[in-house]
Amino acid sequence: MTAAPDRPAGSARAYALLGGLLAGLLVFNGLLTLVLEVLFLPAYIGGTPFPITALVAAVVNILLVRAMATVVSRPAALSLPVVAWLLGFLICSTTGPGGDILLVDNWTAPLLLACGLVPAGFVLFRRTFLRPRAAVA
Repeated sequence: MTAAPDRPAGSARAYALLGGLLAGLLVFNGLLTLVLEVLFLPAYIGGTPFPITALVAAVVNILLVRAMATVVSRPAALSLPVVAWLLGFLICSTTGPGGDILLVDNWTAPLLLACGLVPAGFVLFRRTFLRPRAAVA
């Protein structure tokens, strides 16, 4: 076996700063993807609503949680992109200054909410509670 290479003391700080920057970027990506999903939610094919962004929300939120797992290990920190997504969803569901609302009152808004939260919540649950623990020696 070879010994781990000696790292300068400043590199640990640099890795922590880079991890914090990446975590912040992932939380911002959660908000950014929500905005795009909400804007493209009322898509139609012919005369039929086609909310493909609900599927996009499910996949992207799972990927955000998995990407966050490369930076942090605590479950509360893992859920930050999904929490930001949820807060953005709640903001988009309220009326704006002129009375405008982004999420209309039909079946696509609850579908987007369910597809955005349930798969990511399942991944968080599996990672937190069903992951085998390391044996304590």
